[in-house]
Amino acid sequence: MIFGDFTTAEAEGAVLAHSIRLSDGNLPKGHVLDRSDLDRLAAANIGRVTAARIEPDDLMENEAAERLARAIAADHLTFSESATGRVNVHSAVDGLFVANRVAVDRLNGVDPAITLACLADHVPVRRGDMVATFKIIPLAVSGEKVAAGVDILRQTTVFEVKPFQPHAASLIATELPPLKTSVMDKTARILSQRLQLAGSILEREERVAHRAPPVAEAIGNALRAADQLPKLVIVFGASAVIDAGDVIPEAIRLAGGDVIQVGMPVDPGNLLVLGKVGDVYVVGAPGCARSPKENGFDWVLDRILAGEKPTPQEISGMGVGGLLMEIQSRPRPRDIAGKPEAQISVVVVLLAAGKARRMGEGGPHKLLAEFDGVPLVRRSAATALASAAAAVVAVTGHRHEEIEQALAGLPVERVHNPDYASGMASSLVAGVSAPVTQRADGVLVMLADMPGVTSDDLRTLIAAFRKANGQAIARAVSRGKRGNPVILPRSVFDAVMRLEGDVGARHIIETAGLSVVDVNIGDAAHLDVDTPEAVLAAGGILKG
Repeated sequence: MIFGDFTTAEAEGAVLAHSIRLSDGNLPKGHVLDRSDLDRLAAANIGRVTAARIEPDDLMENEAAERLARAIAADHLTFSESATGRVNVHSAVDGLFVANRVAVDRLNGVDPAITLACLADHVPVRRGDMVATFKIIPLAVSGEKVAAGVDILRQTTVFEVKPFQPHAASLIATELPPLKTSVMDKTARILSQRLQLAGSILEREERVAHRAPPVAEAIGNALRAADQLPKLVIVFGASAVIDAGDVIPEAIRLAGGDVIQVGMPVDPGNLLVLGKVGDVYVVGAPGCARSPKENGFDWVLDRILAGEKPTPQEISGMGVGGLLMEIQSRPRPRDIAGKPEAQISVVVVLLAAGKARRMGEGGPHKLLAEFDGVPLVRRSAATALASAAAAVVAVTGHRHEEIEQALAGLPVERVHNPDYASGMASSLVAGVSAPVTQRADGVLVMLADMPGVTSDDLRTLIAAFRKANGQAIARAVSRGKRGNPVILPRSVFDAVMRLEGDVGARHIIETAGLSVVDVNIGDAAHLDVDTPEAVLAAGGILKG
């Protein structure tokens, strides 16, 4: 390719390096100039243009990017159409992104004109996440160089996504007097959430004394359980492991297994134990894994759930990048940028789990109150279904059988939150953890006790969120005062997963550092029916 300034008279067949504005229309960057274009340029008194003359062996930028992308095995990956010399690669599944740094460096060393950027090695991704991008820098590149890049991509697996394989996990928790039951309950809840994100389930929990023989017996019980899915055993000790002969490693040996590794160079997460009994992994979780914050336990768990077999060498090699103390949240790929507005997906999470304490002990349930003959929870779900949302997830809890009966027949995904009594945070976490929500670009959090909110209100909120390219928070307001519903972008899902207690999304909205788009929906933004008097005033009829 020959790049430079050309006289207009000699520029036929050249490719414009920059767009040119003319009175009768623009000539865009990348346009191949023909004779009629030269006449238009001459008529506009433009005597020279900056362009590239393509040589016989050159490939145009889009064709070059496509050839490189086609050299990648398409398993669990999708590819965008080439544009401006770029092909983006997305994950087609929930899984673990794995990159071969040596091979990526080899490709990028072929020629500076050919680039491949991808996520870090062993990063968990969701279906639809962007994991890599091929970009050709100039307007054209040597076909010989592209062929060399294609050879590298075909000779080895440069990157891939390994899909998470659903497992049935057993939790074994050891007990000592100082350890509170509430801490153990929270541990089970957070572990369940971790597993859900990878499509696995917490099948059972057993609590035993903090001694090797009872733990070994519990491991045996877990291995003998009749599960349809592959098994995984996770042990949370009431006291930290300090030696290869401590309770958890010794219990693995007593159960007939082998200890693979005690300790890892990841902080937090140093005190992890990894073992195996037959084909089943047994993971002694470090104490930091009682928190949802990323730690070394996540790194090992993700590998196991993606079908990898971690070795002592691999675990010992995790030190570079293993200092996680200052990481606030996992980075998310910029997978929304460039999407057409209509493709930015929003899922409604309808919160219908609360105990409605202000309705009075043993009193009528506000969500079963009828408005125009329809239970309020069903009315709210129907409102959500009539919006532009991709799906609706209803989170139930208190009197969930009656609430679910009121929703019968509606195409609403139902998620029961057994921990609803702990407050709103657990319901938000349950709704955001749903697989359909995890695949969305945003979640519209809707309280089921707001009878004034209409489908038009929701459509207006969703339109505002899409106009902001899915990168801002959209919030309903009335007369300048914040209210509900609210749409949270995918970038704050991790923060939602860390919420606890009777709190909603307000703290996230105030601390996320994102733009907030206020959408005026009138008095409906503040009208919730928390008391019998409020139900009646809003036009409802109290039922059981």
